[in-house]
Amino acid sequence: METRSARIALTLWSVLVVLFLWIPLALIILYAFNKSNVESWPIPGLTTRWFHAAWTSEVRASAWLSVRVGLIATGIALVLGSMAAFGVARFRFFGREAVSFLVLLPIALPGIVTGMALNATFREVLEPFGVGLGLFTVIVGHATFCIVVIFNNAVARLRRMSSSFEEASADLGASTWQTFRYVTFPALRSALVAGALLAFALSFDEVIVTTFTAGAQNTLPIWIFGQIRLGQQLPQVNVVVFLILLVTILPVALAQRMTRESGILRTE
Repeated sequence: METRSARIALTLWSVLVVLFLWIPLALIILYAFNKSNVESWPIPGLTTRWFHAAWTSEVRASAWLSVRVGLIATGIALVLGSMAAFGVARFRFFGREAVSFLVLLPIALPGIVTGMALNATFREVLEPFGVGLGLFTVIVGHATFCIVVIFNNAVARLRRMSSSFEEASADLGASTWQTFRYVTFPALRSALVAGALLAFALSFDEVIVTTFTAGAQNTLPIWIFGQIRLGQQLPQVNVVVFLILLVTILPVALAQRMTRESGILRTE
């Protein structure tokens, strides 16, 4: 049985972990309202004037590009990741575990390795056909790790689902499509939505792979990285980072809520 001292120790440890993770983020949020354009502590006062100054046409264009890339890459990942998950979870074939490993590998590789590999491939394969680095290559680059997120969520849910429901549906005369529509998809839906939200959040924040695949395109994280490297417009950069934090928290929070057990559990 848990003692009172153990509960207190675990509570304190949890608080320390949260503070370790969130103090830097809280500092950036505070600097977004800093009255001065110099980052110093303590800050001289609070203001919201940097929010208007930060919303330039360049920032709007970069933000819209990040949203487009995230949505399209997530859409591609939903199709390919869920198909791969069905193949691995519902069928037995030679090399199944190898396929699962190869699908998961891209998210475990350092981003710079993936970026360099994609850059070399695009230059060797696409450029001879007149397709240079740009929106298309960024989407493909982001889809490589978005697929992993969808695959992970979908295959985990499929493995927890009992196949007896699908078998019963088939025994009652339902076609494969009807079984998928009325039995499999409702149980899988929350896992796919949660995976899509996480995939979009990862895509929206991606920097390293984008650097190697974007060409002249500027997503919002690339714009931030460029401004910090040059040491320009730091108050505006802090505001944009604060807004990105808000955009990222929403899908992650929704995904966490949706990944709570809601599927059909395996009873075998």
